[in-house]
Amino acid sequence: MLPEILFYYLLLGSLAGLMAGLLGVGGGLIIVPALVFLFSLQGIESVHTVHMAIGTSLATIVITSIASTWAHHRHGAVQWPVLVRLAPGIILGALLGAVIADYLSATSLRQVFGIFELLVAVQMLSGARPDAQRRVPGTAGMLTAGAGIGVISSIVGIGGGTMTVPFLVWCNVAMRQAVATSAACGLPIAVAGATGYMMTGWHETGLPEWSSGYVYWPAFAGIVSTSILFAPLGAVLAHRLPVVSLKRVFALLLLVIGVKMLMG
Repeated sequence: MLPEILFYYLLLGSLAGLMAGLLGVGGGLIIVPALVFLFSLQGIESVHTVHMAIGTSLATIVITSIASTWAHHRHGAVQWPVLVRLAPGIILGALLGAVIADYLSATSLRQVFGIFELLVAVQMLSGARPDAQRRVPGTAGMLTAGAGIGVISSIVGIGGGTMTVPFLVWCNVAMRQAVATSAACGLPIAVAGATGYMMTGWHETGLPEWSSGYVYWPAFAGIVSTSILFAPLGAVLAHRLPVVSLKRVFALLLLVIGVKMLMG
């Protein structure tokens, strides 16, 4: 079924890239549940589908975060000193998250993702944002924050923007710079997380051909090839469409997907 499924991977990448550019929402929130469904359709063993969906999602974020970071860097918006201080915790946390995920059953991991997706949907619907109340913390604080962001992002297969941006805004980083720096933080999350999923799944039996541990390369190739093309289009449309209304619709979609993931 691979040739037929490949079309859906391309379609998924188009949608994920479009939404990321249009709404500023990471593609992992769409990619993970869609891959769980497509992997099941492909006949991959159910005990592996969720772990593979998350590992593959993180692998795609490696490429998309590089493109996004470069675009933000050209506009001078990435706060590199902040990234350097967050990165060690993020890397350790993302690796730890992959190990934790390996100990969770497919059902438990799916439910964790569903709960996280519901929380993101509620936040998007409410429009709640933290007030700037403090300065960027010291080394210990940044290590702890980075580790927390890395662990959760790795467990659910996202780039961490839903957590990194609010944290940086809370630390008096301007929104534009917080978004740009968060995009850059997605790279160490994705590299460490995807590496962790490849390592923890390396000796698993029943995985399909063309996979390295829990990363499935045909899905990676299909998603990346179109998401890179459609993300700029989404950014253009963001200046022409009612983004606030679209975010509410997208949040409702996340609510439906989150409930579905919880129910199985």
